[in-house]
Amino acid sequence: MRRTVGFGSPLEPRIGFSRAVRCGAHVAVAGTAPLGDDGSTVGPGDVYAQTVRCPDIAERALRDAGASPEHVIRTRVMLTDVTRWEEAARAHGERFATVRPATTFVGVSRFIDPAWLVEVEVDAVVT
Repeated sequence: MRRTVGFGSPLEPRIGFSRAVRCGAHVAVAGTAPLGDDGSTVGPGDVYAQTVRCPDIAERALRDAGASPEHVIRTRVMLTDVTRWEEAARAHGERFATVRPATTFVGVSRFIDPAWLVEVEVDAVVT
């Protein structure tokens, strides 16, 4: 069984991506940018605020795929300035302290929108 979850972005069909894909028990949530409901960047210049927002979006995708935060087994936190990892780590820890997924912090050169300082990917297994 394969199920895709979209958020209605006009880029989904153009690029050929889904916010999340569920295959059996596995759910993969794509790189999630710090976007507000109006499409603007949340917390410009603030790594912590942006990192708080990304899992909010990922959690909606998980729920739409029939999963929840306690099913998360892996996260990837991508930062344009990896020296600011502790700001992102604080937000990540607040969200995932009880779940404690395998986590990787990675430095990247930039994202599609230069205002984005962080993106988060999430993988889950529904047990």
